[in-house]
Amino acid sequence: MITGGAGFVGSHLTERLLKAGQTVTIIDDLSSGQYANIRQLESNRNFHVVIEDIRNTQVMDRLVSECDVIYHLAAAVGVEKIISQPIQTIEINIGGTEVVLKTARRYRKKVMLASTSEVYGKGVRFPFTEDDDTLMGATVRNRWSYASTKAIDEFLALAYYKEAQLPVVIFRLFNTVGPRQSGQYGMVLPRFVQAALAGKPIRVFGDGEQSRCFGNVYDVIEAIYTLSESPAAIGQVINIGSQEEVSILQLAQRVKERAGSTSDIVFVPYSEAYDSGFEDFRRRVPSISKIQSMIEWEPTTRLDETIDQIIHYYREKMNDGGNLT
Repeated sequence: MITGGAGFVGSHLTERLLKAGQTVTIIDDLSSGQYANIRQLESNRNFHVVIEDIRNTQVMDRLVSECDVIYHLAAAVGVEKIISQPIQTIEINIGGTEVVLKTARRYRKKVMLASTSEVYGKGVRFPFTEDDDTLMGATVRNRWSYASTKAIDEFLALAYYKEAQLPVVIFRLFNTVGPRQSGQYGMVLPRFVQAALAGKPIRVFGDGEQSRCFGNVYDVIEAIYTLSESPAAIGQVINIGSQEEVSILQLAQRVKERAGSTSDIVFVPYSEAYDSGFEDFRRRVPSISKIQSMIEWEPTTRLDETIDQIIHYYREKMNDGGNLT
């Protein structure tokens, strides 16, 4: 079972599991995910969809009882959504995970819990390793609510592992990108591509010198799937991401070049893009030594290839008469 299975990462994971011969049930309330991401799978007899909130305990009880592994991806994501809808962010992320873990314990089912690099907070030791201390911002900055909820999710999952011997694996994703990712909630790479293809200004927030490492979704899905098969991963927290670091300004320039765009690159102050007092990470670089020692995985897709995949995806949407969002 995949929670959030109609989302960007969830839909790709669904395809990978079906390809492996698994029977897959997804549950998604479509608050962030899109049914278009999974429509092509409707004819597959091993694929089942439930449109529902994961906090519906009756539905979750039935679905968990019928599955072997739960991939828990459902969450409120995206900086814009986190800032504009903090109540939903906190309640879905913590409440949903609580339901998943309680129900998994009842039926002794393995849980693969998606977490995020955001839990490292304002850490200044690079690259980030899984046992690093974390440094969150002040609670008056709701920018940090998402990071805090995911940290609570991790604490709760590890508590179930230690106290109830529930098999859990926690994987922290670092800026996963690729086809189907929406720019609707502020995701930077699809937002840049959409602007470049439309000939609109490519808006870079802040000074553009903040840097990120963007992991290709196909590489990330392979890591998640392989970890789910590894006994050594149970009870562990594991980074998944690329180590190809790029500044956001450089990213905008590369998107513009590869899209053959004439768009201007413009700088937008954080105070204009979000609320006043917004805080951002300057760098976010994962250590992947732990996952490499466990399953001998490493990312193989270069950033330029990922950018090309996203450009191709959105150009096809345009050619099919769809909009770019």
